[in-house]
Amino acid sequence: MKNPASISLARSRPVASVTLAMLLFGFLGMVRDPAPSGLPGSQARNPQQIAILHWYAANQTTAFAVGSRPQGVAFDGANIWVTSFLSNTVTKLRASDGFNLGTFAVGSFSGSVAFDGANIWVANAGSDNVTKLRASDGFNLGTFAAGTIPEGVAFDGANIWVANEGSESVSKLRASDGVTLGTFAVGTGPEGVAFDGANIWVANEDSSTVTKLRASDGSTLGTFVGSIPYGVAFDGANIWVTNVNSAKVSKL
Repeated sequence: MKNPASISLARSRPVASVTLAMLLFGFLGMVRDPAPSGLPGSQARNPQQIAILHWYAANQTTAFAVGSRPQGVAFDGANIWVTSFLSNTVTKLRASDGFNLGTFAVGSFSGSVAFDGANIWVANAGSDNVTKLRASDGFNLGTFAAGTIPEGVAFDGANIWVANEGSESVSKLRASDGVTLGTFAVGTGPEGVAFDGANIWVANEDSSTVTKLRASDGSTLGTFVGSIPYGVAFDGANIWVTNVNSAKVSKL
């Protein structure tokens, strides 16, 4: 790249000369300016850095400390929430840079976590309940009973669904106040749970099945075979299930 100071202005028209001179002045000012506030370093920036918009030392950190044995993870639109199974906490990390915005106490053996648009819900397998935290500041809004060993948790737009591994059921809690609206039987050892816009899908690890429930009333709409299914997710049209025992994922 040519040095901007060596560019000849002699053959330019007067107006063009003034314009180019102003651009050059601004360019050199950018080169000499320190890094923007909050970014490391204050040395002059070279043209190559400006050309690629590389105004800061690259952040090569790819891991961020949380509590002991991190397990569940969810995104709230701006931040990442991570449960720590052995620390009985959930950590809030700013998604842009991983900065720790707070660590908040929840129940025992916290696992899965879900976001309802305003709050964070954490399934506490060791205390048979779920914790509701206000996403903006982590304030504890309540702890609500679920079934035995709650594992998976999902939001359906109005309610929280909790897969209870120890009681072979899912609990439906009203998200606004945590009131239990129903408990519905599924397979053995339910783990993962997902919402498809109308129905709830539950992966039953110990019975190698996937149960489909109508979200409005919890009626069973079908049971499908898996191979020790664990995780479940919806892609907008299909359900994807991880099968622990077959090294495969199933698409339903």
